[in-house]
Amino acid sequence: MAASLLKARHEVTVYNRTRSKVDDLVKRGAIAGANVSDACQGDVVVTMLANDIAVERVTYGDGGILASLRKGAAHISSSTVSVVLAERLTADHASAGRHFVSAPVFGRPDVAAAGELSVIAGGTKEAIKDVTPVLDAIGKRTFIVSDTPKAANLVKLSGNFLIASVIESLGEAMALVAKDGIDRQQYVEILTSTLFGSSVYKTYGKLIADGKFEPAGFAAPLGYKDIGLVLAAADHLRVPMPLASLLRDRFLTLLAQGGDHLDWSAIGRLAGQDSGEKQG
Repeated sequence: MAASLLKARHEVTVYNRTRSKVDDLVKRGAIAGANVSDACQGDVVVTMLANDIAVERVTYGDGGILASLRKGAAHISSSTVSVVLAERLTADHASAGRHFVSAPVFGRPDVAAAGELSVIAGGTKEAIKDVTPVLDAIGKRTFIVSDTPKAANLVKLSGNFLIASVIESLGEAMALVAKDGIDRQQYVEILTSTLFGSSVYKTYGKLIADGKFEPAGFAAPLGYKDIGLVLAAADHLRVPMPLASLLRDRFLTLLAQGGDHLDWSAIGRLAGQDSGEKQG
């Protein structure tokens, strides 16, 4: 995402706790920030972090985003975080005279590198207008779903729930046909050439069929976290989601088996294990 901003000729200061992770961006023209505050001196700061705790740590406290961002500037959170935190960030930024925009994205790392992410945005009209050049640089299309930032987070979480549902169902279907000797790769080709031609089925069908879960494009603990956030939102809104509960247990099973380093698509191998299939 930062590389896409540089490509679009934005002036970019980047900060990461691990300096080596920003070295390539510096070679492309970015400025390396020594701390969070250094990355908050422009018109917009973008955060892309793993979870609620990480976002809270860079936002609050001395040297955090709220303390460092000038009045009228905007914070774009592209992290997949809870609806509750999105509400809190919205209120606290408004109280401090800053704009807050939730803009989580759909797309794995290769999609991000190509600047082809789909951006789901929520924020006031003024805030969205101010940050549109940034959103246009990191994604191929921006969907503005609400003037309330938390709505974008709910859409993102529901989308990740659907992706995880596809992964689980693909894993179960493949376990079924493979148990009778049908080739997994051919099976995926049949599915994606006929009824299920979307990128989700193509991407995850291939990963499951090939058993290729490393390196992780989206690590299993993040999938577990997101399904937990889906269930928390469902609990608050009193929406029963029995499939989400099943998915939570599937991710927990994978993590209990030491799958923290694997891609979240590795839950698709569990049905094969349950059927007694030998794992390659």
